[in-house]
Amino acid sequence: MSLEKSAEKAASRKTLSPMLVALAAMFGQQTFASVGKTLPAIVAPLVLAELGADAAWVGIYFGLAAAASLIAQMGCGSFIIRHGALRMSQVALVLLGGGMAAAAEGGLLGFGASAVIGGGGAAISTPTSSQLLGRVSPPRLAPLVFSIKQTAVPAGLLLAGFLGPAMAAAWGWRGAMLATGAACLAGAVVLQPLRARFDDDRVASRRFRLSDFRATIASVVTTSDLRNLSFACFAFNGIQSVFTAYFVTYLVALGYDLAAAGSLFSIVVALAVPCRVLWGWLGSFHIAPRLVMAGLALGMAVGVVAMGAAATGAFGAAWPILAIGLVGAIVSATAVSWHGILLSETARLAPAGRVGAVTGGVLSFGQVGALCGPFVFSLLLYTTGGYGAGWAVCAIPALWVGITLLRGRRAPVSYQAVQPPSASNDEPVTRAAAGEARNTTA
Repeated sequence: MSLEKSAEKAASRKTLSPMLVALAAMFGQQTFASVGKTLPAIVAPLVLAELGADAAWVGIYFGLAAAASLIAQMGCGSFIIRHGALRMSQVALVLLGGGMAAAAEGGLLGFGASAVIGGGGAAISTPTSSQLLGRVSPPRLAPLVFSIKQTAVPAGLLLAGFLGPAMAAAWGWRGAMLATGAACLAGAVVLQPLRARFDDDRVASRRFRLSDFRATIASVVTTSDLRNLSFACFAFNGIQSVFTAYFVTYLVALGYDLAAAGSLFSIVVALAVPCRVLWGWLGSFHIAPRLVMAGLALGMAVGVVAMGAAATGAFGAAWPILAIGLVGAIVSATAVSWHGILLSETARLAPAGRVGAVTGGVLSFGQVGALCGPFVFSLLLYTTGGYGAGWAVCAIPALWVGITLLRGRRAPVSYQAVQPPSASNDEPVTRAAAGEARNTTA
């Protein structure tokens, strides 16, 4: 018995070591990606003032970035399989750094190139990290591992909110963009020593085909559970994109100065860090993930409706900063905190070896939401001259998803429930032997 226990502990340590290294690497990669994606929204008031442009152009920029992200996530599966998740993580950071440098040019062409190059590059950071972590994470730890990894996104938002205004004040908004681009390139270099260790599963014979786009979408829409996750991703990512793109500019319009707006943005986004872990823990051990996501959907609907009420002066001409901060915290705890539990569910349901591709398919629906959200919001801002209508419209898809998930069929609470009897709890979540079990439970 003692020999069996020793063998189990040794196997657990063997699994834990690569998992922790991979988690640290992917956490760093996604932090860089989050900072690079968020910085344009932080410095947007300075850019708009210099160029004499309307605030609606912020939505156009992020809409273009979402369109590029959609194409990248739909087609990245073959590249991840061919070159490896670690290499494609490096490619993501290099492209994002190039996008930041293009934005520093300052003209319409530069910002267009920044949205396309940077947005497309940053979009593949999540499928690559899911592919890698899905391969090395034990099923019993997968929800927490994915949730911890996804805390890198609000961590990046937090850094961008605090450092963005400071860098812009010291070096101008162009200097801030260039410094962030250089940091992304440095992050790609730091990952290089890990490539031989984690890209040993790459398939050099794999080729990209145009049919990959259709296959990626078919892989998620033909399975009811993945289809529900895709629709949830559409609603959640749409609200998150509007919130991160417009919250600082919205606060400036309410009368706050840029430094105060950036600080408040960072404070409320910081709440998403513990919330992501909390939702993953609840979904793993106590509440069905479907119900957790339903609660998040309804919570973000309430939050954005309250944001619209503040914009229209409802319940008072001017809301105090604590009230605005509370509303922002509700949106942050829901619309900026759903990723870990949704991505871990996606990894559980994905066929063996295709976590990256399936994740890209689910996230492509999220990118449609990120594309539609800022565009619709900017259109309503332009036509109405205020923020209230835009926030109210954002609540509609979230409310629909929340009701749909509440009415859905029951899902298992634990990842261990979907394993075949012979599967060990310390084997990676994407074991081929568990493929059938994944596709028949949810």
